[in-house]
Amino acid sequence: MSGQNGKRGRACVVVLGDLGRSPRMQYHALSLARQASLEVDIIAYGGSEPHIAVLSHPSIHIHTMTQWPKIFQGLPRIFRPIMLLLKPIIQFFMLLWFLCLKIPSPDVFIMQNPPSVPTLVAVRWASSLRNSAFIIDWHNFGYTLLSLSLGRNSRFVSVYRWIENHYGKMADGSLCVTKAMQHELAQNWGINATVLYDQPPEFFHPTSLEEKHKLFCRLDKDLRQPLGSGDCVSGGSLGMGNYELNETLFTTQVDTDIFLKPNRAALVVSSTSWTPDEDFSILLEAAVMYDRRVAAVLNEDDSTNEEFLWKEISDGKQYVYPRLLFIITGKGPEKEKYEEKIRRLHLKRVAFRTMWLSAEDYPLLLGSADLGVCLHTSSSGLDLPMKVVDMFGCGLPACAVSYSCIEELVKVKKNGLLFSTSSELADELMMLFKGFPDGCDALKSLRNGTLEMGSSARWATEWEEHAKPLVSKVLSRNLN
Repeated sequence: MSGQNGKRGRACVVVLGDLGRSPRMQYHALSLARQASLEVDIIAYGGSEPHIAVLSHPSIHIHTMTQWPKIFQGLPRIFRPIMLLLKPIIQFFMLLWFLCLKIPSPDVFIMQNPPSVPTLVAVRWASSLRNSAFIIDWHNFGYTLLSLSLGRNSRFVSVYRWIENHYGKMADGSLCVTKAMQHELAQNWGINATVLYDQPPEFFHPTSLEEKHKLFCRLDKDLRQPLGSGDCVSGGSLGMGNYELNETLFTTQVDTDIFLKPNRAALVVSSTSWTPDEDFSILLEAAVMYDRRVAAVLNEDDSTNEEFLWKEISDGKQYVYPRLLFIITGKGPEKEKYEEKIRRLHLKRVAFRTMWLSAEDYPLLLGSADLGVCLHTSSSGLDLPMKVVDMFGCGLPACAVSYSCIEELVKVKKNGLLFSTSSELADELMMLFKGFPDGCDALKSLRNGTLEMGSSARWATEWEEHAKPLVSKVLSRNLN
């Protein structure tokens, strides 16, 4: 897309958050540069490293804002109303500085919502001052997220909703993540939005056996380190396996051949932002239930020595129900609280690891896992979890919390299952992993369905069909 006089056009992607933890906006930047042939400026906070494809693209320029000082986060609750006013004011002027002075004048701003305040106001002002168009990408509603901590009846929430609605209508175009959100925006906000479903980019794909082995070699030390004193994966004081790079917890290399261990633990991955809209206790309770139900099925009593059990497993004994290793990825405020809860659990057949992976290793982990679990419930009930999209892109079936529009993404018994309670999730784990690794037909069926459904759906295709026409329309309207 060219601007006036054939000049190369320019777009600015605005994220009032950690760019490395905003994959959809990273993909927007890549598509604007690759598919729309625009120069792209990204204004965001630093923190986590974005994907190498974003960092290395010659037409993408990242401008990092200063983070809100952490010292203010620990202030007493009495100061919270002051901070709720002061923080967006400071962010507003910082955003204006970057939007109006630090970057070349763009033809279009594309901003992530939420957060709505002060982003919507700042981008609207900047678009007027610089004679640029602006597009909102609606991921969720900011006021519903705020109401999780302040309550729906809070005056702050009412003001926030008014700002979100008022300035949202001023955009030159809107994208959103579900048909349910599109309907809500049209019916109750007077905003016409184009649905752009999250789809995985090309670097989310099933992981080869060689890639799995190399990944598990890199993660070996972290995987063997228990959160408590010992567990079924670390083997307690016994130690399992060895630290040679030709053997990991899941794979063995003999000469040039790589094999999956027949008595390996089943690997379950869950990605979380460790926030109140994801009830992580559901997963912990389901893990405890799985552990106890397997013991009951195998007629084990509470006196069964776990160290003896782990020794049998390390010697190669297989059971009809496997050990489960949950790897929980992500950063967030409630992580330490739940890690402490995990340390207090005494489980014979279930282990947990928490970690943050690079943007390159995360897709490899998803492609190496046996099942994904998603605890996202959505503050509005109108958005979809991108983490499940990523899982499907890697051929990984998922069990997800059921809510109003989740079936736009998870097709029950085709690419995943839904649950509402920890007991239901425990039932699904028992059903899917019985006979693991070779005899679990239900899990194999879900994996095959995930691979079939995910092979054609990719971000570049979705963006070309739905977002590019909107960007072109907005640009041409703004330039004429």
